[in-house]
Amino acid sequence: MEIFDNIAISSRIRLARNVDGLKFYTKLQSDVDADYITGSVMKTLEKFEVFNFFSLKELSLNECNALFEQHLISRELIENKDISGVAISEDEKIIVMINEEDHIREQAIENGFNLYKPYRRLTQIDDEILSSLPIAYNDELGFITACPTNLGTGMRASVMLFLPACVISGKIDEIYSRAKENGLTIRGIYGEGSKAIGYFYQISNQGSLGMDENEIIDKVSEFIYSLCGEEREMREALLEEDYDKYRDMTLRAFGIITNCYSLAEDEMMELLAIVKLGQVLGFIDIKSDEKFQKLFYEGASANLAEIFELFDKKKENIIRAEYISKKVKELAQRRL
Repeated sequence: MEIFDNIAISSRIRLARNVDGLKFYTKLQSDVDADYITGSVMKTLEKFEVFNFFSLKELSLNECNALFEQHLISRELIENKDISGVAISEDEKIIVMINEEDHIREQAIENGFNLYKPYRRLTQIDDEILSSLPIAYNDELGFITACPTNLGTGMRASVMLFLPACVISGKIDEIYSRAKENGLTIRGIYGEGSKAIGYFYQISNQGSLGMDENEIIDKVSEFIYSLCGEEREMREALLEEDYDKYRDMTLRAFGIITNCYSLAEDEMMELLAIVKLGQVLGFIDIKSDEKFQKLFYEGASANLAEIFELFDKKKENIIRAEYISKKVKELAQRRL
């Protein structure tokens, strides 16, 4: 629907599961137990689509960080590098992290705003895992998880939002309060503990105990739907308030990012976000939203090092500026 375009960037469903009788990751010191979990999950996934499996101890730290920047794995998975692994579907929309905070973290992602689509896709895999492994479950508490907020369904339903008008209008603190009142939480672009960069926010349910999966999805969806409407209205208000100011702001960012010699990662994120704001306000045309969105992580430190075989860390900002400038020129142009 048009109301969600360039506001709801992606929707994610995550399910936390643990094998009954085994300790949580903080005390899971036995390689035998870790290998048992990994082997069992991989055998289950073989019944579905093609997955690429990565044992993190076999990856360099930079390769791990690159996957993190792409939102494919978590920081906790990297911290457990010696015993953790991840299975990623070929389309990169199904991710199963193994031996993270919980033994198994199943995730499904879809572009835009549609929480039921990734839920339906993930349910097929989860049903097979539940029938193949002795998953820890209690009749009163639901699925037993490492963090109490995940007890119950073990589900986290989240949507990544682009909210420049809410931020510029000074409404974001009010949105934080309303989310909390509704049992929701707001995090930055990289999830728990991360700061909001470039107007991007993740909104999800705070807990899952006492609700079923459909209730959680509906609760999150209702809030997101309302918030998208507010963001749309505030974008129109920005233009009415000072058209010239925001035209200059966005085109100035476009000029800097396409002509700079050196570009730090945080500055890149902010400039790309302002260029994206220029698109939604009608000042800039972007050929492919999907390719443009990838620039936010392609220009991040670890991914940049993966793109360039001979990467000079001392010249990182210069390399980033050249790469991002070229890509933005290919994908975007100012509207006359």
